[in-house]
Amino acid sequence: MRLAPELKSKIDLLWDKFWSGGLSNPLQSIEQMSYLIFMNRLEEMDNFEQKKAQANKQSYKSIFEEQEDCRWSHWKHYSADKMLVHVRDVVFPFIKNIHDGEKTLFAQHMKDAVFLIPKPSLLQEAVTIIDDLKISAQNRDTQGDLYEYLLSQLSTAGKNGQFRTPRHIIRMMVELVDPDINDRICDPACGTAGFLVNSYEHILKKYTSKDKIEEDPEGGYHNLLGDKITDPKHWDKLWKDTFYGYDFDNTMVRISLMNMVLHGIKEPHVALRDTLSKGFRENDRYTIVLANPPFKGSIDKSDINDALTLQTTKTELLFVERMIHLLQIGGKCGVIVPDGVLFGSSNAHKKLRQNLLEECQIEGIISMPSGIFKPYAGVSTAVVIFTKGGWTENVWFYDMTADGYSLDDKRTFIEGKGDIPDIIQHFRNRKKENPINRKGKCFFVLVKEIKENGYDLSISRYKEIEYEEVQYEKPEVIIQKIETLENEIQKGLNDLKGLLKKST
Repeated sequence: MRLAPELKSKIDLLWDKFWSGGLSNPLQSIEQMSYLIFMNRLEEMDNFEQKKAQANKQSYKSIFEEQEDCRWSHWKHYSADKMLVHVRDVVFPFIKNIHDGEKTLFAQHMKDAVFLIPKPSLLQEAVTIIDDLKISAQNRDTQGDLYEYLLSQLSTAGKNGQFRTPRHIIRMMVELVDPDINDRICDPACGTAGFLVNSYEHILKKYTSKDKIEEDPEGGYHNLLGDKITDPKHWDKLWKDTFYGYDFDNTMVRISLMNMVLHGIKEPHVALRDTLSKGFRENDRYTIVLANPPFKGSIDKSDINDALTLQTTKTELLFVERMIHLLQIGGKCGVIVPDGVLFGSSNAHKKLRQNLLEECQIEGIISMPSGIFKPYAGVSTAVVIFTKGGWTENVWFYDMTADGYSLDDKRTFIEGKGDIPDIIQHFRNRKKENPINRKGKCFFVLVKEIKENGYDLSISRYKEIEYEEVQYEKPEVIIQKIETLENEIQKGLNDLKGLLKKST
C-alpha cells in the first residue's frame, strides 16, 4: 500500500486515541471513525455540488440550508464538552435522515446506528486528526489507501468471523476470474467489500495506459485512471450497475459502503441481507461472483432458502450453492473454502462437489497453506474457480506453499508475492501446458478418477510426493568413526589431567 508515512502515522495516532479512549473493539472503532469521516465528506460533497451548479448557472439547495450548525466547519472548533453534546444530539441524528442522492448511500443504512464515542476529549482529538488528513482533498488513490490502512487493523479483530481476507489473496483471485467492464459483480458475504473494490481496480487497470500505472511493493496498483474508457455510458455502467454486495451485519454494510465510495465507486449497491435465508430471492443475475464466506457457521434449518437443496445447515456448503444460483449461465465464480468442503464425507459435501463437477466447469483449485489467515484462524483453505453450466472434463490443481508473508502468527512481509505470480501464469496457460506430472506444483486430474475417489477434490488425494533416497554409511564404517571420536576424546582428557598435575 503506497501511503505517505505522515498519513500512516496520523491514522496510527487515531487508533491509539480510540484504544486509550475506551473503544478497544476494532470493528466498533472503525464504525465510529466512519461516521466522522462521513460527516467530514458531507460538507465537501455539498460544497462541490454547489460550485458545479453555479458554474452551470443552475439553482442548488444545500442539505445544510436549514441546519447550518451541522456543517463540519461549523462545529469542529467547539470545546470538547460542547462538541460531544452537539455531535451526539444534533449532527448524528441529522446524518441519519439525509435523503439527497449520493449522500443517502451511507445514511440509508444508519437507522440503527449508535454514536458510541464516550469522552469529549476523544471526539475532539479524533476530529482534529481526521480534519488534518484532508481526506476529500486527496486523490482517489490516497482516499482509498487511507481507508484500507484504517481497515488493516481488523486483522487483529476476527470478531464473529468478521476478519478481512488478505488483500494480496483477493488480488490473486480477481486476476484469476478476470472481471471486465460489462460484468455485473456480486459478493454475497461482502464484509468490508475487498473483492468489489479490487474488482473495480482490476477493471480500471485493464483500461489504463501501461505507462501511467504504478505498482507498490505489496502488489497493489496505483494511478488507475481508466483513460481508455472513453464512452460515458461505460463509466455510468461501471459506477451504477456493476458492484453488488450483501452482508447480514449492518456494521459491515456501512463499512463496505464507505470503503467503496472512498475508492471512487459512486453508487455501489450494498444491502443488509442474509443471502442464505428465505427472504433472499435473487437468482441467475450476475456474471461474476467473488467471495470468502464465513467458515464453520450454521443456520437455523427452518430459515434456509427453499432454492438451496443441500441437506445441511453448514454455511460453508450453502454459500457455494448460493453462488451457483446467483450466476448466469457462463458466469464465473472465485470462492475461498475450508479444505473440508473438498473432501468431507457427508452426503451434502459429496452432493455439492458432484454439482460443481457435473453442472459447472471447475477451472482450477488452488490449495493454500494453513497460515494464510493467521493470527485469527489456522484452518487450511483453498480457492475454487468455476464457471456455471456445462460439465468438467478435468481439474487443474496448484499446490501453493508461499504467499510472500511468513506463515506464523506475525505474518511478516517477505516480498508480498510468493507463488502468486506463478499461479496466475500457469492458470492462464494451463490448457497449453496440460501438466500431468503430479510431482510438480500444478497438474490436471481427469474427472473419471475424481469420481472414482468419491468426488474428492483435495490436492493431497492426487499429488505424488517424491521422496529422496538417503544413502547411509555401512555399520562398520559408522562404528569405526565412533571409536576414532572416542579415542580423540580420551586423548584430550589425558592431556588435561597431565596439565592439572603439573600445575599442582
